[in-house]
Amino acid sequence: MLSKVVVGAWHVPPLFFAAARFAIVLAATLPWLWPMPRPAWRIVLVGALMGGGNFALLFLGLQTASPSSAAVVLQAGVPITTLLSILILGERIHWRRGVGITLTLAGVLLVVWRPGFAVSAGLLLVLSAAFAGSLGAILMKQMEHVAPLRFQAWVGLTAVVPLSLASALFEHDQWTASVAAGWPFVASLLFSALIVSVCAHTLYYGLIARYEATLLAPLTLMTPLTTIGLGVLITGDRLDLRMIAGAVLALIGVLIVAVRPSRAPIVEAQEHA
Repeated sequence: MLSKVVVGAWHVPPLFFAAARFAIVLAATLPWLWPMPRPAWRIVLVGALMGGGNFALLFLGLQTASPSSAAVVLQAGVPITTLLSILILGERIHWRRGVGITLTLAGVLLVVWRPGFAVSAGLLLVLSAAFAGSLGAILMKQMEHVAPLRFQAWVGLTAVVPLSLASALFEHDQWTASVAAGWPFVASLLFSALIVSVCAHTLYYGLIARYEATLLAPLTLMTPLTTIGLGVLITGDRLDLRMIAGAVLALIGVLIVAVRPSRAPIVEAQEHA
């Protein structure tokens, strides 16, 4: 929701916003940067996917996509992670997980696909962001003994450099838009970097290591529900029957995939962080 306001209402260039966010994340976690996790190529690739790739695509998509629809489409990350774990890690899929994946993807498709067989470009970018984060999580699963704050530091480092270069090459009037937005933009930037990325994500990693996935997974479903509600109240998102049906299908599918006796690949990946 906050990111939508920054790139949509205040017109701050999305790549610049992402670069500034990860610059703050890197500065806050710099003491944990060394020693570098091994293998080096994997931590760089994982950081690039889960940092620069994920957030750059998300912020670009939010320029045109509504927060409500983006929140639903992002739920595709859970079944995408499961499918990638089957393809890359050789894990097997149970019939119930297959049903959950099918329902989630059907719900996301219902939200993304517009009447007249047109596909929302913004939501395709959001879907690509979910894929980048899922692929990064699968690759992270193959790494061991990386502390959450060290992982955050390397996400910041691997994201800020390419995002800064991309912003310099493809965007303009970054500072003008930022200054025009004023202190609300500064506050939003600090909140998204320090509270969301550094504090909330690190805390979530700790909870994953301490509690069962069946306890935490249902709680994560509050995020899209809250975003949809705030989108209707704050940014005036239009909540039609197609949006409601897609959201219900996607959330039911995610719940089926996430709440099961065995742990989800994304959970296992975060436990290794």
